[in-house]
Amino acid sequence: MKLRLMWLGFATMFFVMAQTLMAHARGESLAPLAEQISPAVVNITTSTLIEGQTGPQGIVPEGSPFEDFFREFQDRNDDDGTPSPRRSNALGSGFVISEDGFIVTNNHVIAEADEILVEFFPGDGQPKKELPAQVIGTDEKTDIALLKVEASGPLKYVQFGDSDTARVGDWVIAMGNPLGQGFSVSAGIVSARNRALSGSYDDYIQTDAAINRGNSGGPLFNMDGQVIGVNTAILSPNGGSIGIGFSMASNVVIKVVDQLREFGETRRGWLGVRIQDVTEDMAEAMGLEKPGGALISDVPEGPAKEAGLLAGDVILSFDGVEVEDTRALVRQVGETSVGKSVRVVVHRDGGTQTVLVTLGRREDAERAEEAAEESPEAVEEENKDILGLTISPLTDTQRQDMGLDADAEGLVVTNVDETSEAYSKGLRAGDVITEAGQQKVTSIDELEARMEEAREAGRKSLLLLVRRGGEPRFVALSLGE
Repeated sequence: MKLRLMWLGFATMFFVMAQTLMAHARGESLAPLAEQISPAVVNITTSTLIEGQTGPQGIVPEGSPFEDFFREFQDRNDDDGTPSPRRSNALGSGFVISEDGFIVTNNHVIAEADEILVEFFPGDGQPKKELPAQVIGTDEKTDIALLKVEASGPLKYVQFGDSDTARVGDWVIAMGNPLGQGFSVSAGIVSARNRALSGSYDDYIQTDAAINRGNSGGPLFNMDGQVIGVNTAILSPNGGSIGIGFSMASNVVIKVVDQLREFGETRRGWLGVRIQDVTEDMAEAMGLEKPGGALISDVPEGPAKEAGLLAGDVILSFDGVEVEDTRALVRQVGETSVGKSVRVVVHRDGGTQTVLVTLGRREDAERAEEAAEESPEAVEEENKDILGLTISPLTDTQRQDMGLDADAEGLVVTNVDETSEAYSKGLRAGDVITEAGQQKVTSIDELEARMEEAREAGRKSLLLLVRRGGEPRFVALSLGE
């Protein structure tokens, strides 16, 4: 009986404590947190001068009810008849990250702006304060921009938090200037993490906190008042919030902001390889235990080629970190310092090798690629059917017509059976097969020999290196019986 009474006492105490905690949770307000962080959130107004458009003037009959309207419109033009320039305004949000006036926002908020005005949170009874801002640097890849204002005194600012610690279900607060309505706060949860939208460096936090036009560039806060994301985009059929918003993760933003602050531009590491994900059939064809890593499809002039990396290598580890897939590798390389020597572990010829690579700078490589001209390609038809492909060795005429180098070698695809595996995996007429089983092929006999070698080794598929428009990629095709 005594033990039973003690148990009932503990149960009653636990029930009361639970009820108290639940009541506290229901009654807790976000107002103290909002008051703490709101002075660092800003509204951003941009102004862009747009040249007046020329064209036919409106002509209406004399006495028309629209006559006055068109006369007023035409009077806006200069005396010489040329349209006057006009200004276009846009709204966005941002947040202060230092007391000396550095401000983070989205690049698309301030892109092509002639003037940028930053409006600070007024607070109770405080007058409206606006300051002009200058652009310190921008990054189109992550849609981040860094601004600077000159204030008469230290500014209230917020700090970045660790976005990697944010969990799905954690509470978050979005702040900004939605639809030009001024300072506004919305709350929600982290709906998902590691979302990729369109870029190589995307790492978005998805949230159901209300984000609308004008919120772009504003902060996404955790419950400690730290910025864990920059509100950037929404998914919506009507342009308004439906609870699917995206904030660029702070751990990406921090690195970009640091480089913009120091250099005025980004300086991302560059390995110098073209890569693709390793599929299950590719892994089987290369003798890998499981899919993973990043398969090198081409090694142009650059750091990787100088270090000895080869097409067909599978990058398993970069700078001591296991490579999950191509997206992870691109982000990791980009976040590594230019000029750093890193160890790259690759799968090659059935074993692993370690290659030391000194990274270049991606921005320099991209500028060089933009300057290079690509030649259009064409094909001639031959007839030899293998693996659902009609192929033939490259001829001098084909090399010339396809804009290939005079010493280019391989097998050109002139037709693809639309019911074949090759067609479903994206092979098309005009593709050039340069390797099979990670060995060069210049004739149909060599391709058939590679197929036979793969069968004898117990392989179910053959790995082909295919080039299209100068871009290489690997494709694994089933050998069949």
